[in-house]
Amino acid sequence: MTAKPMTKTQLVAALAEKMDADKKTATAALDAVAELVMQEVSAGGAITLPGIGKIMCRARPERQVRNPATGETMTKAADKAVKVTIAKALKDAVNG
Repeated sequence: MTAKPMTKTQLVAALAEKMDADKKTATAALDAVAELVMQEVSAGGAITLPGIGKIMCRARPERQVRNPATGETMTKAADKAVKVTIAKALKDAVNG
């Protein structure tokens, strides 16, 4: 069984400890990074977080989908999806 994911409060506490700063500063830093990622990706760009991966917005074309309950085929409009490509360093650390 896997452990529960780290909450924002736990992440802020760990970040504050690593930065030798208070939790208010760590919260501001985390919120700033999240806001920058959101702005860049929602504008259609991509952002690389060194050692973690690359986050980008990908356009998906209009396509045919099937309702599994009824079997009915319908057309789903084109949309955008967020794609995360994991960095090799993180993959190696997990599998290492």
